Amino acid sequence: MPRFAANLSFLYQELPFLDRFEAAARDGFEGVEYLFPYACDPRALVEQLAANGLKQVLFNAPPGGFDAMSATHAWSEGMRGTACLPGREAEFRAGVQLALRYAEALECPRIHCMAGLQPEGVTHAAARATYVSNLRWAAAEAARSGCEVLIEPINLRDMPGFFLNRQDEAHAIVQETGAPNLKVQMDLYHCQIVEGDVATKLRGYLPTGRIGHIQIAGVPERHEPDIGELNYPYLFRLIDEVAAQTGWLGWVGCEYRPARGLEPGGTSLGLSWRP
Repeated sequence: MPRFAANLSFLYQELPFLDRFEAAARDGFEGVEYLFPYACDPRALVEQLAANGLKQVLFNAPPGGFDAMSATHAWSEGMRGTACLPGREAEFRAGVQLALRYAEALECPRIHCMAGLQPEGVTHAAARATYVSNLRWAAAEAARSGCEVLIEPINLRDMPGFFLNRQDEAHAIVQETGAPNLKVQMDLYHCQIVEGDVATKLRGYLPTGRIGHIQIAGVPERHEPDIGELNYPYLFRLIDEVAAQTGWLGWVGCEYRPARGLEPGGTSLGLSWRP
């Protein structure tokens, strides 16, 4: 079955962040991801990964800010990335460089650069040109350390105003940049909400080599993948089938909100969906 990574920003929220690594390992996860690492000293994260036999598989570049402190607060201040924002190129570059320093320390092979919210008064074409230019630069920087850069289409219901929403546009941007280490982060939750036809899109896009990571959650409540309208057992078999045919070796990130919320042990009790 697919390799599942626990998203520690969503799972085990009843525990302090650094305690979630042990909980994930105890539940059998071998990989972890999360939104942002910048509130933590990278040495503390390395210690938790090593102590629990875990691989860091993904985290996001800062949603804004020029250093770890401002990056830590940017999300709560409403920032959702700077990649498509004209005039914020220096901030974007500082964020990518910070993310790559963390990626090197954590031996993490990929970072996600959030597109950002399309600014008022800026045309789609202008925002797209800024986005493509920034991604070309980020991919070139990341290539020096053997790291992949990911972009993710996100639905407008959860994140109103987000610039990138559709799989076809994400793949077109990846092809336009021409960087082999720029790939798509395909979140099946967002894909189902925006456009549906998830199985056909997996069959079409996985063989291209342009999908660097997959994420899952139930639709529409974003709970466990056995709650909601998507048939995940079928999708897991499909991912396995296509991966066997194409050699895809990516991870499937569990980015969902446990239905039991902050109940002690709630994440673990909700893992019966896992094959």
